Amino acid sequence: MAEKKEKEEKESKFKNYAELEDLPGIGPATAERLKAAGYKDVASIAPATPHELAEVGDIGVEAAKKAIEAAKSSIEIGFETADLVFERRKTIGKIKTGSSELDELLGGGVETQAITEFFGRFSSGKSQVGFQLAVNAQRPREQGGLGGKVIFVDTESTFRPDRIVQLAEANGMDPTETLKNIFIQRAENSDHQMLLVERAETLLKENNVKLIIMDSLTSHFRADYIGRGALGDRQQKLNKHIHLLQKLADTYNVAIYITNQVMDNPAIMFGDPTTPIGGHVLAHAATFRVYVRKSKEEKRIARLVDSPNLPDGERVFKVTPEGIRD
Repeated sequence: MAEKKEKEEKESKFKNYAELEDLPGIGPATAERLKAAGYKDVASIAPATPHELAEVGDIGVEAAKKAIEAAKSSIEIGFETADLVFERRKTIGKIKTGSSELDELLGGGVETQAITEFFGRFSSGKSQVGFQLAVNAQRPREQGGLGGKVIFVDTESTFRPDRIVQLAEANGMDPTETLKNIFIQRAENSDHQMLLVERAETLLKENNVKLIIMDSLTSHFRADYIGRGALGDRQQKLNKHIHLLQKLADTYNVAIYITNQVMDNPAIMFGDPTTPIGGHVLAHAATFRVYVRKSKEEKRIARLVDSPNLPDGERVFKVTPEGIRD
């Protein structure tokens, strides 16, 4: 009897689970809650934490642990050689910004499979770069675009369709068609913002989307989580949010452009006290970080402060009525 029980436990441990409902402790209702929270398949359950899964699935922590262990045993996890990664990176596309100086700073433009963050004070040009990218992403590859559509998540009520029309006309594009190729939604709070990103996957599957713009990433998180006591919760949710964006970038080969607010660090007595919001969570998650500040008249100064493969540097570009220019 003991041998039979041990054999059954061993077989159940390595059982192949095809659907979420097949996992132990996950019924149809729980599976629907998990799918609504972004856990679409068994593979997405395996790397989850028990407390996180228990919270979104409304189940016990022990039940969540069993489901995670079953999911881990059901999927094949292995390493791959670097040459395969190199081949996959050959599919990366780059969207021109309109300024050759800014493109050079970014290694050729805003690239897919990556998160590009622009942070700076108000009126520094972050949103204007986003508007230009929303237009340029629709242009053919030979003209510096990717021939795709755009998702724009507006958290600060900064989206202006008339500005898109102005930029489209300056680029010789049809303004009406340019607007139709931009999926826009305003996020009311941080939870709504996270939900919009989760639902964006449907648009990515059904449309030729090549760019996701979030202006700005941290505005609602900054407003919804006030004080040191809420800092841990804020950073945990922000971490989940930014990693989902990276997952979408990798899975669908899209570019992610985010803007970020700043604050003055009182501990810095000399030099520029400007510090981006989001702390280490966002600093480690963003692939490229660019600090942009306003100079004289239309000029803006962009400084690349972090990149996995590009040297730090500064470039000057202009924000003109026709768009981003040298």
